[in-house]
Amino acid sequence: MKTNLKKLAADLNFEPLSGINLPDRIPQSAYVSDLLSDVIGKAQPGMLWITSQVHKNIVAVASLKELSAIIVVNERQIDDEVVKHADEEGVVILSSHLPAFETAGKLYVYLNQAE
Repeated sequence: MKTNLKKLAADLNFEPLSGINLPDRIPQSAYVSDLLSDVIGKAQPGMLWITSQVHKNIVAVASLKELSAIIVVNERQIDDEVVKHADEEGVVILSSHLPAFETAGKLYVYLNQAE
């Protein structure tokens, strides 16, 4: 059985920053990139996006690509304005205290065990 975002965030200790009302999304896999054009070109709907970017353009990309959530790594701080914009657009942002490599590794193991 696939896991939803609420369970995934709790199990992996990711802090929900936006989209708290959208926990039933089922993440399919993940994509790691800090280059917005790369995410637009390669990420697929339903994916989790792992990035260290924290500006408001990440919300537009996640919405455009219909991603399950953005996971911001390295304990990067996100402005309240970006969080508010994400909530308005129905974009989930989670925060990971880990670097991108470790976050991706944990997600890989977790999502493959959930199948």
